[in-house]
Amino acid sequence: MLYLFVRIYFRNFAAIFITGGNISANQIRKEPMNEEYYQTLKSVETEDWLDFHVIRPFCFKLAKFFAKFDIHPNTITIWSIIIGASSTLLFAHGCYYYEGGMGLVYNLAAIFLLMWADIFDCVDGQLARMTGKKSLIGRILDGSAGFLWFIPIYLGIVWRFYQHHEIEFGWLGIDNTEENTMIATAIVLVLAVISGFMGMGGQQRVADYYIQVHLFFLKGEKGSELDNSVKQQEVYDNLPKDAPIYQKFFEKSYVDYTKKQEKATPQFQRLMTLMKEKYGNVENMPTELREEFHRHSLALMKWNGLLTFNFRETWFFLFCLLDIPVTNFLFEIICMGLLTRYILHRHENFSRKIADKL
Repeated sequence: MLYLFVRIYFRNFAAIFITGGNISANQIRKEPMNEEYYQTLKSVETEDWLDFHVIRPFCFKLAKFFAKFDIHPNTITIWSIIIGASSTLLFAHGCYYYEGGMGLVYNLAAIFLLMWADIFDCVDGQLARMTGKKSLIGRILDGSAGFLWFIPIYLGIVWRFYQHHEIEFGWLGIDNTEENTMIATAIVLVLAVISGFMGMGGQQRVADYYIQVHLFFLKGEKGSELDNSVKQQEVYDNLPKDAPIYQKFFEKSYVDYTKKQEKATPQFQRLMTLMKEKYGNVENMPTELREEFHRHSLALMKWNGLLTFNFRETWFFLFCLLDIPVTNFLFEIICMGLLTRYILHRHENFSRKIADKL
């Protein structure tokens, strides 16, 4: 089963580049019509090639299985978090260069667990849409799942570097002394924090926001989960005094989450303000302006998809198998950071142009 998952994952990796990352109208028409399956997707337009053709159909079958036993989507999310975080114990091992055949087995098993966690992270959303068991807590929990995987995983990678760093020290010509090891490990820890919180956390926050923005202009308010900080602050302020501590924590975290999304997108916030002042909601917006926004947003979805799990973690898996996982921190900070800036620039640019027309 491990071999099958790895083979499917890497075999389809190249297809992400061939198709540009998202699904074209021609590809959609070639798919056999399955209305029940499509209804479990946020939108075909926001799915990348690998998700639409491989992962989502498999997750749809799992969602139907869990629905038969009345398992709640939030339960699947919690399983996802536990499975993903547990891969830390295996990722903390060196791969073949350092630990031979067993090291390779440990890392392949870790990859399997993380892909399993990702599958459950997809299943919970499809199960929620299938059964109608949607909730704000569920959305917040689902959005936090990936981040909760990688806090322990990245700390495990720092420990792995402390144990195994001969390759990196060889590249940099550093003597492998205890003092140099401690200094280098401290630097790697800083890189892990930047990569996790400012890198992956911020980048996926942008990706999630632009998916919901796209759905908002495509389907309207009822067809998206586009939230704003003012509304979420009201939800938090109106929580009963005896509300569970975990609920207060998630609600407060979500307020901060939406504020950061809005701070990163000032031109889009301006567009939303003007649109609501002039038309009330997106459904009343002139068709030509709405179609113009959709056209620009759709073109950006292929790049936005690269910020999500499939593309990002393929590189992480590769770096781990090559026994240089610390390189992943630099990749996220530099390469993924530049990609995020590019996506933000393009989205803000066409948002400003459309706002000017209003």
